[in-house]
Amino acid sequence: MTNITHFAYPRAALIGNPSDGYNGKTIAFVFSDKKAQVTLTPSDEIRFVPTDRDQKHYSSLHDLDADIQIYGYYGGIRLLKAAVRKFIRYTEVHQLHLETKNFTLSYSSDIPGRLGLAGSSAIITACMRCLMEYYDIDIPTPMLANLVLSVETEELDIAAGLQDRVAQAYERPVFMDFDRKYFDEQGFGNYQSFSADLLPNLYIAYRTELAEGSEVVHNDLRKRYNANAPLVHNAMNEWAALSDAFYSALVDGRTEDLPALIDRNFDIRASVCAISRDNLLMINTARACGASAKFTGSGGAIIGTYNDNDSFRILQEGMQKIGAEVMKPTIVDHQA
Repeated sequence: MTNITHFAYPRAALIGNPSDGYNGKTIAFVFSDKKAQVTLTPSDEIRFVPTDRDQKHYSSLHDLDADIQIYGYYGGIRLLKAAVRKFIRYTEVHQLHLETKNFTLSYSSDIPGRLGLAGSSAIITACMRCLMEYYDIDIPTPMLANLVLSVETEELDIAAGLQDRVAQAYERPVFMDFDRKYFDEQGFGNYQSFSADLLPNLYIAYRTELAEGSEVVHNDLRKRYNANAPLVHNAMNEWAALSDAFYSALVDGRTEDLPALIDRNFDIRASVCAISRDNLLMINTARACGASAKFTGSGGAIIGTYNDNDSFRILQEGMQKIGAEVMKPTIVDHQA
């Protein structure tokens, strides 16, 4: 059997909750300008091939510090190992036969790390797709998202939610409703994928030096949410309402309503979470250039709308002045 290779892409949260572990609503998509790649090669034993993310040797203290800033304390091999273990458990629970054969897994990714772009779950998703093809196991799309999430939350104890994994599993823009009733009824949320043609002009900008794990933000937010802090609960409710309003505007073609909703999404975020000076500078710079702006995830990267090519050029110039990269994302729209 020949090698099997699959890709998964970074996620951008367009509107809604900062994470989706609060039974709220959100809209997100994946874009193909960056990607994670996993290759499975049949072999006589199980092997995992390390990359630079898994390095144990550094030329200087500065290089060690810079590596941790971008990738954290752990590389990608743990993601692959945890994914394989959860895949095994899934087949056991569903009484699916796994043929006795081994493999070697290798991976690569140019998704900027720890910027709220779901780089870790992209590696896991690509790995799951390789395993599914190799062992001829079909996992329904919403259950694939659940499985990828369980790799991080149950195997690796990473604070995470379904939003990233749903977008990466569907590979289309998705409006997600995580109301508890859907999970009680079917084991997953209510997911409505839709055409990327409905979306307005969007940009993504980021600064890699602002890398910070999402757990830094979400652990505190979760603690306050569980303590029934009124400000946090009100924020969650308004984020859900913004998602409804945004989706309705998309479907109706009212793109002129979207920038204000995106801006409001961030303003709510700033009312319940501490925003670093450099992250706030990105937001304010984009808005000063005439664009709307909010975080794509936990910080370090932002997303918003712009009017036309001239507006995008002004945005590019403004972002370059503060050391931020900006792109027009190539939105993935794989129809089933």
